[in-house]
Amino acid sequence: MRVLIAPDKFKESLTAREVASAIRAGFHSIFPEANFDIVPVADGGEGTAEIFLEALGGSRIEIGIHDARGRLVSASYSRVSGRELSVIDMSSASGLWRLAEAERDPSRASTLGTGELMADAVSHGAKHLIVGLGGSATNDAGVGMATALGWKFLDEQEQPVSCCPAEFLRIRQIVPPETQLPCKVIGLCDVKNPLLGELGATRVFGPQKGATSEMLTSLEESLSHLARLCREQFGSDYSTTPGAGAAGGLGFGLLAFCQASLESGFQAVARLMDLESKAANADLVITGEGRLDAQSLQGKAPYEIARLARRHGKPVIGFAGLVQEDLSEFDACVPIANGPLTLDESRRRATDLLRAAAARTARLLRITL
Repeated sequence: MRVLIAPDKFKESLTAREVASAIRAGFHSIFPEANFDIVPVADGGEGTAEIFLEALGGSRIEIGIHDARGRLVSASYSRVSGRELSVIDMSSASGLWRLAEAERDPSRASTLGTGELMADAVSHGAKHLIVGLGGSATNDAGVGMATALGWKFLDEQEQPVSCCPAEFLRIRQIVPPETQLPCKVIGLCDVKNPLLGELGATRVFGPQKGATSEMLTSLEESLSHLARLCREQFGSDYSTTPGAGAAGGLGFGLLAFCQASLESGFQAVARLMDLESKAANADLVITGEGRLDAQSLQGKAPYEIARLARRHGKPVIGFAGLVQEDLSEFDACVPIANGPLTLDESRRRATDLLRAAAARTARLLRITL
């Protein structure tokens, strides 16, 4: 039996490679004769830069930047050897994981640090930038990122406005830098949400970043104001583009301020890892992430892996810390918890729980063979 194990990360717990290793260990204990194809994946969220680095080779560059709340921290990106290509996870600089729960306030958070990573990559010769959009603490539509790249956002007195959404309604003029970014930029999205509206960045993702109901209204007004200014000054409206709402609207910012294109993060990684042929050659496909729910259907890696397996007529199993939906694309969705656990305990024991869940599932599969 050939088993393709292609999971995403378990957020704030295990990397995609650690997830794959734990699943393999559990299955190998029951199917020692099986051949395992280990392919950690990402969909544009955290871990994307590492996937490219593992696949293509290069170096991890670490520099000092500002986090989402403006503190100096160290963050990294991947510089691919011999390709003038750098790959950035926006979450490395502007991720929610960097903030304690009490610090989460998207009205005061910005993507400045993400722009600083991009600027450093360009200063070292990058002609191609890939930016993974996912895991953000921000809701600033990329204004912080653009500020780091030389854009100016001015008030009525032509004074700079802070790159935090709480100040956006003061913006009256957007001034581009003297020279355009000298590279091609691609944003990799793990969701298809637009910038505004009920399915937009603020309404869908704001609450998990600490936004209160009152804050959601003011954030939506701020982003609407920004989108209107961009439309009036530059003649382009990217607010309805699928993926514009990714990473708190950073997808919009890349489109508006970097002349970027947006792509499915999963599709880019699938091409890189040749997942199509690996799924076609497998007898069983296994994937997973920390949570399988309705958001998984918006382009997340496990859902796309399941669709890929289905196209090739292969059975597919999804493992997750929490399964909230009956996802018909999977033949089985398996929660890894074996009893009532707190979130902290689940994260701490994730490797052991995942290995045990994989072994239990393999025993059931063994019965049917």
